[in-house]
Amino acid sequence: MVTGPVGLTHLGDGERTLVMGVVNVTPDSFSDGGRWFEPTAAVAHGRALMNEGADILDVGGESTRPGALRVPVEEELRRVIPVVTALARAGAAVSVDTTRALVAGRALDAGALLVNDVSGGLADGGMYPLVAASGAAYVAMHWRGHADVMDANDVYDDVVTDVRRELADRVAALRAAGVRDEQVVLDPGLGFAKAGASNWPLLARLPELVHDGFPVLVGASRKRFLGHLLAPADDTPAPPLARDGATHAVSVLVAAAGAWAVRVHDVRGTADAVRVATAWHRAGGRIGTDRTVGRDGAPAAGGAASD
Repeated sequence: MVTGPVGLTHLGDGERTLVMGVVNVTPDSFSDGGRWFEPTAAVAHGRALMNEGADILDVGGESTRPGALRVPVEEELRRVIPVVTALARAGAAVSVDTTRALVAGRALDAGALLVNDVSGGLADGGMYPLVAASGAAYVAMHWRGHADVMDANDVYDDVVTDVRRELADRVAALRAAGVRDEQVVLDPGLGFAKAGASNWPLLARLPELVHDGFPVLVGASRKRFLGHLLAPADDTPAPPLARDGATHAVSVLVAAAGAWAVRVHDVRGTADAVRVATAWHRAGGRIGTDRTVGRDGAPAAGGAASD
């Protein structure tokens, strides 16, 4: 195992929200239909996203769309490792999107700097020891089950309170395994066991998650709840490629609210959106009146953090 720099210090300077570009190496992605499935195409796509302003490239070889079935680990490795290797050699900051410790470890050896685990470590008991030993940055997402069952778990008393509590459980388990706080990023898991309306309170109350003290990654890009929001009169959800404008709007809002990074398919538009949010923030702009917090989690001037 290659042991790299500990934590997030090598991923941005904290002055603005980072843009994580999605590189799907799958034949069945909900958003791009396998356009980048072959390694050569995936690497070219990753390079293009870098040129458009991506700070991090998130390479994934297993679809997590609702209803998707798992792929064998050998196939996931075949899809992911050549792409991670090539993009890391090209100078990209690479994230590997996987729930498997074996895949994560191979990707880190190939040059990845970050493990983006949508299961938050619940899918593979070997993930936390791997992260602790490697020193890699690690995204722990809120998760209640694999893609084929997650929609049935969209049951909450208060979605923000419940997600914060369950993410706190992940943090406690990470600490117990020897993972340092400076390695950890939290993700509220939009669209995962949150089929529709449950997503909006997490976005509206994002400063509460930021206030918990860990960097927050937001992945709203092209997701179903945006398709439902944009549905025409016949209530047919807008198709994924028609959701980029709404994604940019979300990116502006969560960047202004203190998100560490946004994970998106359309990098160019989001990079512009983040620039707007950064300029607005530097000019004294604030989100809300009763939940406004600074990027470090402290209440900003004129606002108070919510419990």
